Amino acid sequence: MSEGLNRATVVVIGAGQAGLSAAYHLQHRGFVSAVDQPDAERTFVVLDANPAPGGAWQHRWESLRMATVNGIFDLPGLAQPAVDTTEASRAAVPRYFAGYERTFALPILRPVRVVAVRRADDDPDGDLVVTSDRGSWTARAVINATGTWTNPVLPRYPGQETFVGRQLHTRDYVRAEDFAGQRVAIVGGGISALQLLEEISRVAKTRWYTRREPVFREDGFQPETAGRETIAKVMADVEAGRPSGSVVSYTGLAWTSYALAAKERGALERRPMFKAVEPMGVREADGTFTPVDTILWATGFKADLAHLDPLHLRNKLGGIAMQGTQTATEPRVHLIGFGPSQSTVGANRAGREAAAAVVRRAQPFASPATRLISSATTTVPNR
Repeated sequence: MSEGLNRATVVVIGAGQAGLSAAYHLQHRGFVSAVDQPDAERTFVVLDANPAPGGAWQHRWESLRMATVNGIFDLPGLAQPAVDTTEASRAAVPRYFAGYERTFALPILRPVRVVAVRRADDDPDGDLVVTSDRGSWTARAVINATGTWTNPVLPRYPGQETFVGRQLHTRDYVRAEDFAGQRVAIVGGGISALQLLEEISRVAKTRWYTRREPVFREDGFQPETAGRETIAKVMADVEAGRPSGSVVSYTGLAWTSYALAAKERGALERRPMFKAVEPMGVREADGTFTPVDTILWATGFKADLAHLDPLHLRNKLGGIAMQGTQTATEPRVHLIGFGPSQSTVGANRAGREAAAAVVRRAQPFASPATRLISSATTTVPNR
């Protein structure tokens, strides 16, 4: 890769679950490394901002064990090795991803941070220009798999800047012991908030705040049924161009082992959201004052898509209308690990679908021999 202008048929941005899936399926459809074979007819490259394999998993908190995570679906073509359920996910998953990258010799460049994606000209079938901190690439298609970890949601409340204690987001959390003996306000109604509440409440005095009353499912939460229902709801939103919400906003919360443990300890007593932050604590919704040492904002993440802003993909609702993995207003751009494909199994499927869509779109412009090869390599195992 040069620091100037490089060329690839497809640029994949991000090497988490979705990006690796897309890379695998592009390779199995005859695309080769744009780094090693830049003059080949169909090439691809993966640009990853992280310093090492593992996607966002390498940044998860230390105490998140494999027994606690919500299932890691096998990447296509290579099953996970046996997993020690007591091992930290920040070690186990990146090791699996690193082995996957080596097995398939995927053309991944890192650390490379993409700062902008633009149209090269007004030709709707022309090139896109991907600008990074290590040079630029022209491409016929971009598959975006940047996830959410680098775009935390940080709400603003009156007086927040006057707080003399510590404020942090989920992405900054490391271990419960850091809060021993403190008074901790945990804000958020999602899965991560519950996990952190359960851990921290063992060593600290916690207060749990949410904007809405949390909804716990009492139906046993069948993952297969709930998963299909959730995907259908999220798909309806993104196809209509509406901003999609958090996973929990569609599914509700399950009575997991950590939720039950927090409940048994009396930590699962939700308070309505405080109305202001003061130097030594928070002003409650009813006007009373609660002193706190730390505010932990377990308030989730949004898709990290700022580098796509030059393409003006968002509509007046603030959403991005989708047709499959393609953005409705710019079919050369695919979003995977986004909306209905945020789960690991969804990311796998979206990677396959994006690769297939890239091939279909390229067919009219390919030579007859290339079209024949592509049709012969389109079907791959559904993993």
